[in-house]
Amino acid sequence: MRLALVQQHTTVDKAANVERGLCAVDRAAAEGARLVCFAELAFEHFYPQCPARPDHASQAEPVPGPITEAFTRKAKAHGVVIVLNLYERDAEGRTFDSSPVIDADGRLLGTTRMVHIADSPGFYEQGYYTPGDTGAPVYHTGVGPIGVAICYDRHYPEYMRALALGGAQLVVVPQAGAVGEWPEGLYEAEMRVAAFQNGYYVALCNRVGKEDPLTFAGESFVCDFDGVVTARAPQGQDAILYADIELGETARSHAKRLFLRDRRPELYADWFAKNPA
Repeated sequence: MRLALVQQHTTVDKAANVERGLCAVDRAAAEGARLVCFAELAFEHFYPQCPARPDHASQAEPVPGPITEAFTRKAKAHGVVIVLNLYERDAEGRTFDSSPVIDADGRLLGTTRMVHIADSPGFYEQGYYTPGDTGAPVYHTGVGPIGVAICYDRHYPEYMRALALGGAQLVVVPQAGAVGEWPEGLYEAEMRVAAFQNGYYVALCNRVGKEDPLTFAGESFVCDFDGVVTARAPQGQDAILYADIELGETARSHAKRLFLRDRRPELYADWFAKNPA
């Protein structure tokens, strides 16, 4: 199965960003991709670079909504699965960092909402996002079982393990990672370890381009269930990264054969209760 990670810059022109993304789906489908994934807030300026204003919710949109409807039509037209990421507003006015997942027949299978919310210079996310309430779902798509770990959630082993226990063979990570944000190679190493420990592929799709004040790095990548990076996009450039993977091969991973088999879940709840923080 060929997947495509769309690493694209954004501007304050949301309509132009969406159109650029739709064209990317066309190109990816023409190259044989059956799954197309986008970075965090792929179609809008990265709002959390600055503290939230009182009217921040006006920048968000519902799901289903204009973005999901546009990409639903593309998914159905090309027969591809699409993982998006956008700024969602629900019927109660709550706002989330959300990844709708669209199947190859155009059905919206569901939406993953980021659970863990960061708050640090350049990432003032707690002013924008309500903690997600959709859990750690795994979507049974036309290409196989897929989980989504949105940006900050990838730092939490509990979340990454939950996706494995839910049957994910691939975890898509929409990210907004800036140049120099982490020690060199660390965020890649983190995902390689998660893939190895949990027995799935990881496909991390990062933002790219200079905004204000951050410059996003790009360098999207795919690693297999042995923790080996098999494809990597360039730094600082728009690109579509392609990777050919075999989801069924995860059955022979160390995690599936050993680590998950030999877990001791009857012990863990008591450990965590004694050490909640």
